[in-house]
Amino acid sequence: MVMQKATPHALDALIQALRVLPGVGAKSASRMAFHLMQHERAGALQLAKALEHACDHVRHCVTCHTLTEFEICTMCADPERDRSQLCVVETPADQAAIERTSTFRGLYFVLMGKLSPLDGVGPNDLGFAKLSERCADGQVQEVILATNFTGEGEATAHVIAEMLKKRGLRVTRLARGVPAGSELEYVDLGTIAHALVDRR
Repeated sequence: MVMQKATPHALDALIQALRVLPGVGAKSASRMAFHLMQHERAGALQLAKALEHACDHVRHCVTCHTLTEFEICTMCADPERDRSQLCVVETPADQAAIERTSTFRGLYFVLMGKLSPLDGVGPNDLGFAKLSERCADGQVQEVILATNFTGEGEATAHVIAEMLKKRGLRVTRLARGVPAGSELEYVDLGTIAHALVDRR
């Protein structure tokens, strides 16, 4: 007699798919999968459609590299933004955190990561050449390095600063109001606002 698996193959596949999310292990993924199938079938279908739509339509802005549905994101296309200031962040979540403070009216460049030699992430993977080209457009006068205050974030900021100072640009770093070891996405807005105003 052939014994059937306790968990259907389709449910196993869903659990494995959920494990790609950050901080979601096997147990959490199992709980999510069982909850969706037991109590939220309509929500699960809505989630699947939203994911498919996002995968089909979301891309990188050709100017700042953030996520957008357009070739150029709405922020880069906004004529009211100050084009003399360029804020370099690691992720779109960090960009959104700074925007929520309502203290910065310049533009952004989103690295989509940080230097991490152990993980094989180098300058070419983060688009340093594109950043350098962007800073040479004749409009950018100050580059604000807003990478996270982690070891990798500090190293990323240092390499970018050395690269851009050779071009004669003013390069500043967020003030230390942001706690060391923290990530902007999880820092309160007041702290980010003070760090941005008191940048050095």
